[in-house]
Amino acid sequence: MRGYTQDKEEYLKRLRRVEGQVRGLARMVENDEYCIDVLTQVSAVTRGLQAVSLGLLDEHLKHCVAEAVSEGGEDADAKIQEASEAIARLVRS
Repeated sequence: MRGYTQDKEEYLKRLRRVEGQVRGLARMVENDEYCIDVLTQVSAVTRGLQAVSLGLLDEHLKHCVAEAVSEGGEDADAKIQEASEAIARLVRS
């Protein structure tokens, strides 16, 4: 079981909301909406995805990484490295 499984429905709900926002963005572009209005919606989509990614990262640290650290060994080091790399990707995006 993954760390986010307990909150899976909430994540899916957020992702469906983002999906709807992206479809709305496409309609806005198709309809030649005002640039600032489109950019405002892009920002909203970005924040929605960031909320999902930060939630998943938090769950990963609380469950997967914490469990690996409690067991120790090379798996713990690998999980910490994996989490560090994921954080770096999130910061760059």
